[in-house]
Amino acid sequence: MCGVVGIVGNQPVNQALYDGLTMLQHRGQDAAGIMTVDGQTLRLRKSNGLVRDVFHTRHMRRLSGNIGIGHVRYPTAGSSSSAEAQPFYVNSPFGIAMAHNGNLTNAEQLQETLFAKARRHINTSSDSEILLNIFAYELMQADQLELTSEDIFAAVRKLHEQVKGAYAVVAMVIGHGMVAFRDPHGIRPLALGKRETPQGTEYMVASESVAIDGTGFQYVRDVEPGEAIYISESGEMFSRQCAEGVVHNPCIFEYVYFARPDSFLDGVSVYASRINMGRKLGEKIQRDLPNLDVDVIIPIPETACDIALEMSRVLNIPYRQGFVKNRYIGRTFIMPGQTQRRKSVRRKLNAIGAEFKGKSVLLVDDSIVRGTTSEQIIEMAREAGAKKVYFASAAPEIRFPNVYGIDMPSANELIGYGREVEEICQLIGADGLIYQDLSDLVAAVQQENPSLERFETSVFNGEYVTGDISQDYLDRLHASRNDDARQDADNHGSNPDVHNEDD
Repeated sequence: MCGVVGIVGNQPVNQALYDGLTMLQHRGQDAAGIMTVDGQTLRLRKSNGLVRDVFHTRHMRRLSGNIGIGHVRYPTAGSSSSAEAQPFYVNSPFGIAMAHNGNLTNAEQLQETLFAKARRHINTSSDSEILLNIFAYELMQADQLELTSEDIFAAVRKLHEQVKGAYAVVAMVIGHGMVAFRDPHGIRPLALGKRETPQGTEYMVASESVAIDGTGFQYVRDVEPGEAIYISESGEMFSRQCAEGVVHNPCIFEYVYFARPDSFLDGVSVYASRINMGRKLGEKIQRDLPNLDVDVIIPIPETACDIALEMSRVLNIPYRQGFVKNRYIGRTFIMPGQTQRRKSVRRKLNAIGAEFKGKSVLLVDDSIVRGTTSEQIIEMAREAGAKKVYFASAAPEIRFPNVYGIDMPSANELIGYGREVEEICQLIGADGLIYQDLSDLVAAVQQENPSLERFETSVFNGEYVTGDISQDYLDRLHASRNDDARQDADNHGSNPDVHNEDD
């Protein structure tokens, strides 16, 4: 998962881009980058690390210009080398920079076609570089020095015809302005904002509305699936639907886990949807386990806190904060290697003994992926003196890999793959395990925006909405995502031949 931001302003945008990225830091802690346009020059700073560590005063001073884009990244299949940090750029035509959130499911085919048709070389293993080169090639077909909005939209339309998968994109074209677009399924989120200044209107796009609100812009709306938005250097905005057969399928895991609770995605308050998840899960326990003997409900911080609090209200069981979280440890399910994940869980959470000793506790988490975190947390609860430990997941069993930009492990590393709930319960060492039903999860989100008729739920049911995912593709995904492959990639790095980084 990644986060993108872009601004067309009438004053320097470097600070607002930085602030926006800090508000999207939860979407990626591996690398960060900002690129601005200063006249006819692209200014770039990107490197591995958190936003606060990548950008120092000297970098910010160099990022001059009134138009810019930014990106926070965590590594998907492949290396975490800084050579794959975004934004990427190409010199022709005009000079184009791009940042992308998502994953292209036909990347290999696209790369082959790019070389055969356009003689364009892809220097990294990032599908974002492929996407940039396709956009650049299609924009070149306009064959003129001054691009119109129609030329921009024609290029996006041609891109949609070729590319499959999930992509929320922000790009800059030197001498013209900023372009933002979203795949025809709207799998990954993208929001539009603006603010009025004495010099005129400024525009911003970002992965989540919180980045818009937090930088002094006003949230306007979400970018529609298949839609492209073009904002010229002079601040004039154009929009166009550029795809045929649009069917909105936002990723439901955004609401479960990734997005900040103070964000709105596709008209849905993430916070409200999590409250609804807690109510639905509490009602399921009331219905299916009416005699469950629990003294306290304890969330696994932080995503599950709002969910657990609502479960406490429904079940009339006290809510307690039983774990203290170290906020400086990254998200464990995307860390390479089982040993590192296990160590990180212990460093990430510490139990408050008084809340566990002699009690039957119901632990609540947003989801269970590998089961590593859940198993370790249950052990910690028992070590703290818990009499019995039950576990509840606000999401259903995760049984299938994600192919649309969430770097979940290969299927064989998912604890839910090929197992029933009772076996999973034994493996994580719980006295009882309760999962949310998929229908209830969908209803919890849909309640906040009934116009959302479908969601991307493939990790739960194996139904991939783009319709192009074969077993061969999943086998190749397994080869690139399992822990051995990740370790090998980290040992050997990515393609280092070109390294553009301002130290």
